[in-house]
Amino acid sequence: ADRQEGIGVCGWILVSLSFLLVLITFPISIWACIKVVREYERAVVFRLGRILSKKAKGPGMILVLPCTDTFIKVDLRTVACKISPQEILTRDAVTAQVDGVVHYRIHSAVSAVANVADVHSATLLLAQTALRNVLGTQSLAQLLAGREEIAHSIQATLDSATEQWGVKVARVEIKDIRIPMAMQRAMAAEAEAAQEKKAKVVAAEGEMNASKALQRASMVLSESPAGLPLRYLQTLTAVAAQNNSTIVFPLPMNMFGSLGQKRTGG
Repeated sequence: ADRQEGIGVCGWILVSLSFLLVLITFPISIWACIKVVREYERAVVFRLGRILSKKAKGPGMILVLPCTDTFIKVDLRTVACKISPQEILTRDAVTAQVDGVVHYRIHSAVSAVANVADVHSATLLLAQTALRNVLGTQSLAQLLAGREEIAHSIQATLDSATEQWGVKVARVEIKDIRIPMAMQRAMAAEAEAAQEKKAKVVAAEGEMNASKALQRASMVLSESPAGLPLRYLQTLTAVAAQNNSTIVFPLPMNMFGSLGQKRTGG
């Protein structure tokens, strides 16, 4: 009753005339009155400038009176909106260009039509602003390492701001982060220096372990006089297997002395 009182006496007269026109021109007028709304759409019907029943119609067939009723179809499917590259200044004074994608859908067709002029354009502009505001509070290291956390923060900001527009932000993704070439070279040099430092530390630890092993091996060989000639022979076998060349191999003189004594005794 309150809703019908809003159109006033003149409104009632115009609606009655519209009904009368439909009845007079029936069944030809029925083709102009019946509209089809698809499954993924909703229709917001205006009667004399007021939203009819304060809710969207559809899906299926809806009845629209000529002359007094107009309607706007709203697509409820998820929209992927690309955020153009935004040049930002991080917290540690590094300039970067960041772009992303926002996935959103309209869950209230009436709010999307009545509360904002162009819901898609408004959501895109708000996403660009939120991206710049959130990334401006992060350092470059946080920006490169914490993309997921930053995306969730941007999504929460957009979701709270677009609630009155009937928009639900489903997902925000940061696609690419571009930094100046000079900064890229500096970061590459820093990473190379860090890797070289690790390589030198590993090599030094290997030398230390090898020296300790050689020390223990020399102590074992010193306890057995025949161990050193056997080690010589093992080294000779390994070198001969790898390289086909003439090898000059030193032998202890005491071995020849022992061989001469055996021949003289024989």
